[in-house]
Amino acid sequence: MSLRSTLASKQRWVIKIGSALLTDNGRQLDSAAIAGWVGQMAAIAAQGKEVILVSSGAVAAGMSRLGWRQRPTRIHELQAAAAVGQMGLVQTYQELFQTFALHTAQVLLDHDDLSNRERYINARSTLNTLLELGVVPVVNENDTVVTDEIRFGDNDSLAALVANLVDADMLVILTDQDGMYTADPRKDPSAELISETKAGAPELEAMAGDGGALGRGGMITKVRAARLAARSGTHTLVVGGRIEQVLSRLVAGDALGTLFVADQQPQQARKQWLAGQLQNRGSVTLDAGAVAVLQRQGKSLLAVGVKAVAGQFKRGDMVLCLDESGREVARGLINYSAREVAKIKGLPTESIEQVLGYKDEDELIHRDNLVVH
Repeated sequence: MSLRSTLASKQRWVIKIGSALLTDNGRQLDSAAIAGWVGQMAAIAAQGKEVILVSSGAVAAGMSRLGWRQRPTRIHELQAAAAVGQMGLVQTYQELFQTFALHTAQVLLDHDDLSNRERYINARSTLNTLLELGVVPVVNENDTVVTDEIRFGDNDSLAALVANLVDADMLVILTDQDGMYTADPRKDPSAELISETKAGAPELEAMAGDGGALGRGGMITKVRAARLAARSGTHTLVVGGRIEQVLSRLVAGDALGTLFVADQQPQQARKQWLAGQLQNRGSVTLDAGAVAVLQRQGKSLLAVGVKAVAGQFKRGDMVLCLDESGREVARGLINYSAREVAKIKGLPTESIEQVLGYKDEDELIHRDNLVVH
């Protein structure tokens, strides 16, 4: 039995709609199109399924209301546009879902909400409670207060993190392309639509194209989102939002768009959280032996395997583990500061106390706080 034919049995759906679709390519909120998607989501909910909507469009909608034709670059102007646009966006969803007797809840998240373990758990509990109550959460990045340094980067990543957060069965990303192609179809007429692929397939990033003027993410962000969603066992569908009855047809198993199959076992909750952290404070470069130990034996990272240190991280920060070519092989929460690691790199564990005058932990990163790629 194909995975597509089993989609009707999937219970928890995260559906993300991009800015270009919601705002009719930036002109204004496309109320007719939004009404169509809301009607389909209501029909999915009527089948007993749970729906979480991740909606872009606040900045673009605000630009339209303010008469701005080009996306601003200054952060306070982006925040102002988001504040204006969010009002119209939420009102539109509330009114449309209410016609199907469905309540909605606005959930605004920023990176701090998901990088702090306690707030991560609180966000998870709130979303699960809303779903138990039969409410449709409408999630967006909190653009009004977020800064460039702490933003998700695009709502595709946010949607994948929400899928991780609630252990969703399916993530659907509605876009202005029919799906993922072997090349950018706007530039290469021979490009072919990929119907199904493994979320972790290494060749996908090379095939992905750039984003448009309104959104911040192109197909590359959708590929990365699918890979991130797969860490909680969530399959991802990237599909054209303007296809007639697209959501209803997907649930029925129609072969639309590109299906990214979660090709790994779901990680335990803590490791999902670690893997989903988009911010890091630095990196350590490992020798070949340490890379092999992490990837093949699942052990902790010790100081002896570290060759170089970069960044100004402190104890407890997220740090990337790189091989000697600069490729990320793992990430985790480090037990020592960058200054301390610089002193003890390459040394055996028993030398740490002699060099530093103390030893907090044997490991630089304990395996429970480490996610290996």
